[in-house]
Amino acid sequence: MQQSLSKMSKRPGKHAEGAGLGLRRALLSPLEDSPDAAIDFFEVAPENWINVGGRLGKTFRSYTERFPCVCHGLSLSLGGPAPLDETLLHKIRRLLDEHGISQYSEHLSYCSDDGHLYDLMPIPFTDEAVDWAAARIRRAQDILGRRIAVENVSSYATPGQEMSEMDFTKAVLQAADCDLLLDVNNVYVNSVNHRYDAEQFIKALPHGRVAYMHIAGHYNEAPDLIVDSHAAAVIDPVWKLLDTAYAEFGVLPTLLERDFKFPPLAELIAELDHVRAIQSKHDQGRHDQHKQDQPRRDQLAQQAPADVRHVRTA
Repeated sequence: MQQSLSKMSKRPGKHAEGAGLGLRRALLSPLEDSPDAAIDFFEVAPENWINVGGRLGKTFRSYTERFPCVCHGLSLSLGGPAPLDETLLHKIRRLLDEHGISQYSEHLSYCSDDGHLYDLMPIPFTDEAVDWAAARIRRAQDILGRRIAVENVSSYATPGQEMSEMDFTKAVLQAADCDLLLDVNNVYVNSVNHRYDAEQFIKALPHGRVAYMHIAGHYNEAPDLIVDSHAAAVIDPVWKLLDTAYAEFGVLPTLLERDFKFPPLAELIAELDHVRAIQSKHDQGRHDQHKQDQPRRDQLAQQAPADVRHVRTA
């Protein structure tokens, strides 16, 4: 039976905030050469580090000890027809516990049937698929002992669609009682591929479910077809959507995804600085609003009965 949300673990460990980068092996050497690089947290794929020992294992440990880390899975296939890989889940649980990592996310997609696929395939947007995926997410949360986040994925076709992507996403989040990893770039990609308004999509997502965010670059295959490549710099329309997401959900940890065609580390840090600049704008905006509202809060406090004036106003 699934644990209640109040008991679902936010395990001890450093919590991510600010702007983070994926800990890819191709980046280990540049990171070692720039130990003071402005990176607030790292995201790691657990499949790449389970049972890794020796020099690489020690290197991984050095990062999880020094930085907040989150885990982002690649192969759990939450929507797939093959049995849920509970052996993998138990291995992930051990990795999370051993390294004090509280947060785990996976893709709201599938990548396995009789064998493992190399792509993240979109789940058909149907009521049956909602029930199937939600049950597997609940089981994953039980084994991991953590509330997890599922990521909205990019897609290029929607086979068997009976409802919109938005309705499907909301239904899964509700039925599984899990969080959302909001991939802002994937919203942009799908808005072009499937002809919808990206800003309205973000604004329609449920408040209180978004755990953290992804941002990335992509490849324009054609004017009406974008491939989510994680191999290019973030473009202006995606930065604008990130700004919209912060305005809607508040400033949340944001991960810059870069998996291929790595530029010099300084260029990635510049993109992280851009993330932090947008975050700072929203933080300052909330601070200014708080100051603006203070006289009204003071007035209300003075008008309150004397026996409740000691209650601190927010």
